[in-house]
Amino acid sequence: MTVREDAAKTDTVRLLLVDDHAILRQGLRTVLDAESDLEVVGEAAHADEALAAAAHLRPDVALLDLKLSASSEHEGLEVCRRLARAYPTMGLLVLTTFLDDHLVVDAVHAGARGYVIKDVDTTELVRAIRAVARGESAFDSRSAAAVVRSLNGPSDDRGRLTERELEVLRLLANGLSNNKIGAQLFISATTVKFHVSNIMRKLGVSRRAEAVYAASKGGLI
Repeated sequence: MTVREDAAKTDTVRLLLVDDHAILRQGLRTVLDAESDLEVVGEAAHADEALAAAAHLRPDVALLDLKLSASSEHEGLEVCRRLARAYPTMGLLVLTTFLDDHLVVDAVHAGARGYVIKDVDTTELVRAIRAVARGESAFDSRSAAAVVRSLNGPSDDRGRLTERELEVLRLLANGLSNNKIGAQLFISATTVKFHVSNIMRKLGVSRRAEAVYAASKGGLI
């Protein structure tokens, strides 16, 4: 092997993809392997696979979804925490559909160097991966705003609902189930459940009916 080839190999960022959806992992692999300095060396669908793959492959960067099973909304946070403790030099980048101030901050506290939403374009995702590989932080504009809000001090986020949460809340007020709300918004029932949980937390209630009542009283719907 020549010096040039050896240097190229050393400069390659080795990636581990952790997501419970095989089709998404396949898509990511296709996109990322097309970059000359990125190489997907492993995939994992759940927490145990992720931990085992990280121990065996020692990737430079792990891309982590937060939801890795139907039984847990944020299992990826615990995986992130365990990887950060075991491999301090490994870059951890959260790639998820969920955007919530608390989740972004929790991910940072768990050891993530970056947080991007899955609808980010390819260029921005690749840029984030490279930044994390260099030991830098990488957040898309929405996640960065959440970090800034957290740095400005604790605040009461009751009533500060996202546009998606307001959509879910309006359908909730019409008496629709999670499945029917998901069908109308083209999202899964599990994602609807996640939004409903956030809505109740922000409104300071513990039941769906109370959320509707509080939102109506507060002029949100």
